[in-house]
Amino acid sequence: MTKSTEEREVWFLTGSQGLYGLETLRQVADQSRRIAAALEDSDLPVKVLWMPVLTDAAAIRRMCLEANAEDRCAGLIAWMHTFSPAKMWIAGLDALTKPLLHLHTQANVELPWHSIDMDFMNLNQAAHGDREFGFVQTRLGVARKTVAGHVGDPAVTARIASWARAATGRAELGSLKLARFGDNMRDVAVTEGDKVEAQRRFGVSVNTYGVNDLVAAVDSTSDAEVGALVKEYQETYRLAPELGADGARHDSLRYAARIELGLRGFLEAGGFKAFTTNFEDLGGLRQLPGLAVQRLMADGYGFGGEGDWKTSLLLRTLKAMSTGLPGGTSFMEDYTYHLEPGRELILGAHMLEVCPSIASGTPSCEIHPLSIGGREDPVRLVFDAEPGPAVVVGLADLGDRFRLVANEIDVVESPAPLPNLPVARAVWQPRPDLRTSTEAWLTAGAPHHTVLSSAVGTEELDDLAEMLGVELLAIDADTTVRRFTRELRWNQAYHRLAQGF
Repeated sequence: MTKSTEEREVWFLTGSQGLYGLETLRQVADQSRRIAAALEDSDLPVKVLWMPVLTDAAAIRRMCLEANAEDRCAGLIAWMHTFSPAKMWIAGLDALTKPLLHLHTQANVELPWHSIDMDFMNLNQAAHGDREFGFVQTRLGVARKTVAGHVGDPAVTARIASWARAATGRAELGSLKLARFGDNMRDVAVTEGDKVEAQRRFGVSVNTYGVNDLVAAVDSTSDAEVGALVKEYQETYRLAPELGADGARHDSLRYAARIELGLRGFLEAGGFKAFTTNFEDLGGLRQLPGLAVQRLMADGYGFGGEGDWKTSLLLRTLKAMSTGLPGGTSFMEDYTYHLEPGRELILGAHMLEVCPSIASGTPSCEIHPLSIGGREDPVRLVFDAEPGPAVVVGLADLGDRFRLVANEIDVVESPAPLPNLPVARAVWQPRPDLRTSTEAWLTAGAPHHTVLSSAVGTEELDDLAEMLGVELLAIDADTTVRRFTRELRWNQAYHRLAQGF
């Protein structure tokens, strides 16, 4: 399988000991190589590197320290093939800073009932060794994911792939640079946040740049570059007649292309993979960036409107996690409700900036007035989201910690055409229902800006939250407001206590 995240890898570690002799260790190495190879050939999004069998504390500690220092290593998978006395793992696990998956498996699927002897039992005793390993992880308070079953089972490798995608997202956050063009929208609370704590907790570097620095990049683009990009627009989208070469608004399309070229060049030059804009702070820009933002998101960049850097970093993280998967991932905002009893729906959109990776069909490239921002009419892509299961997730700064809130949803077709709504949009049914989901969302203090993804789901988000040490509240088909409120109270007590551990 071609790996979708070539620069990331996970290391496969096997624990054993010298008690049973060199021949047994040779068999351990051979079987662990086969397990690692099976994982490499499965649907994992990262490269699996087999490491030599570990039999003593010094080697284990060195391996963990090497993993910490290797940027390409997104995490470790550990399997105790034979009985590996777990005190050997204490120093290594205590030093480890990379995500850990404990794989509870064995080389064989079936037992050779008629030939099994003590040699076989001594070699194949992961049922023994992994319990010892599980104890010491719990004793040390090691955050990890535990997956049990044979690697030939697709359900097992699917869970490992979920963890690997989350590990990729965590690794992406650890080196992420985010550019804010201007500050956040005035008087808005939820888009505020502690950027120092975000860098300490996640690793992301969030800094502000003057909008006119971007304007200079936009103005420096050449007419030839603009012409080539406009041609790409014409070939990729359904272009509104007024934006065509002979149309009255063609100059607006060319300026939208200048914005994309300038913005893309600025981000590439600075090594930024996420950014924000703010309609209240546009400097010398003639348009609020719409088309440019949508296309950059489609290429994997994180984005947040009104200076919302938390949603921008979350979007980039989920983009990295979903690389190679079907479906899309976009900046989103819960806008308004359809409250017909029994047919309740949420209509999500934004002023302009919804990613075409979630589009159903070919987007239409259009120009319409924008009643806020005080600039020229902006160009944007207009489309409906592809129906299907998805998740919307928001990141809030509660002052003493960050909180992720996710709602499983079903994107549906609009009950009626929307001829007068000139923006990209998604219509969805939240699980378990609108009343429960919105009451839970509001009770959690979750934001109005979100990331909508039909590519990743709750399991990947749960794995990511565990790796980051942040709270995740999931709203799904089984949620009740009563249980959700209790979970909030328990979580509040736990996370405040955990800060002192």
